[in-house]
Order: sequence, then C-alpha cells, then structure tokens
Amino acid sequence: MQIIEPATKPEPVFQYQQPTPAPKRTMNHHFITIEGNIGAGKTTLAHLLSKHYNARLILEEFADNPFLPKFYESPGQFAFPLELFFMAERYKQLKELVHTKDLFQSITVSDYLFSKCLLFAKVNLPEEEFRLYQRLFEIIHQQLVQPDILIYLHSPVSKLQQNIKKRNRSYEQAIHDDYLFKIQETYTNYIKQHNVKTLIIDASNADFLGNEKHLQIIIDALEKDLEDGQHYFTLP
Repeated sequence: MQIIEPATKPEPVFQYQQPTPAPKRTMNHHFITIEGNIGAGKTTLAHLLSKHYNARLILEEFADNPFLPKFYESPGQFAFPLELFFMAERYKQLKELVHTKDLFQSITVSDYLFSKCLLFAKVNLPEEEFRLYQRLFEIIHQQLVQPDILIYLHSPVSKLQQNIKKRNRSYEQAIHDDYLFKIQETYTNYIKQHNVKTLIIDASNADFLGNEKHLQIIIDALEKDLEDGQHYFTLP
C-alpha cells in the first residue's frame, strides 16, 4: 500500500513593512496677522509665532508716533494727526510685502491689521474727519497684501487693564474702561461683517510666555485646514 504524504504547503513569507508615518502637519498661511484690543498680548504672541515658524516679523512702531502721548492728554486736539501718522507708518511697513521676497522666510507674522487704522479712527474721530480719513484709507488699502488668516485675541476689559498696568507705559495708565469697551465693540463688529478666516481666541487666561499649552493651541489651530469665517478657541 502506497502512502501518499500530503503536499507540504510553503510557509508564508512575512515581509516587514515600515509603518506608515503620520502625515506631517504643515502651516499653509504665508501672512498671519494678530489683532486685539490695547493690552491683549498681540506683540508677545507675534514674537513667539515668528520664532516658531522662523518667520519675518512686523511689529507696530507705536513708540515713534509723537502724537500718542498728546492724544491721551487731549484726544479731540490730536486724534486726527495721531491716526494719519499711524496709517502712514503702517502703510510704509506693509507695502514692502508687495515688493520683497525673502528666500529664507516664506511666512510673515504681523501684530496688527491695516484695517486697524479705520477701526480706531471710527472711535477717535468726529464724523467729518472720519469720512475724510476713510477716503484716504480706501485708496491706500487696495495697494497692500491682505493676510491669509487673522488671530483675534479677545480679553475682558479687566484683564486688559491688568496688562496695561503691568507693562507700565506712562501715557496708557489713564485709559478708561469705556474707551476699551468701544474698541472691543468696533473689532467685534468688523469681524462679524468680514468673511476673513479668523481664529477668535478667548484670551481671558492667556499666558503665552508661561504656559506652553496656550501657544500650542494657537499653532495647532493654524495648522488645521479651516474654512473662511470665525473659529473659536479657548485657552485652559
């Protein structure tokens, strides 16, 4: 009797495969603008984001405005030259984005939005002066690069006043709550009326220097594929 051995099946060959790496997150915004009320922490966040992304940094040169201390002493007398000076300086800074390209820095971070000129002018100027200012603004505004995304830091007025006192600029110490409320309301209305991609950050507890998680929340939000409009984030 012939015994037929069962055919030996070849053992399966297992090939080690490298695990699929997680997709690398990228930040696709080339021009990031940070805005918020006086004392909201715009410049601090701009410095940190610029360092993180090795980005070109554009900062408001408020100290060069000779009308700023005079404005807080006599708003009615110095509001118009104050706002004209700010608009000219902001235009001078931002127009360079149209003409210059940095091979090593494809991202730009700014701690102000050019439309800030119009928002503060609306609060500070009487109606006739504001209409004239608005005509000048509309001519200049068309010549500038617009941001890809806006980060708006929203803080309660009590927090703003704490920050103002902490940074101790002498001419700011007499700013009234009512003025800060008006600025806050003007920003809020602007954001609602413009379909700009905006990260609205509840900065009530913001501590970007002392709490790395707060900065990471901003970075994570920037690296998401968000649609135009408003997106709300809270800092724990």
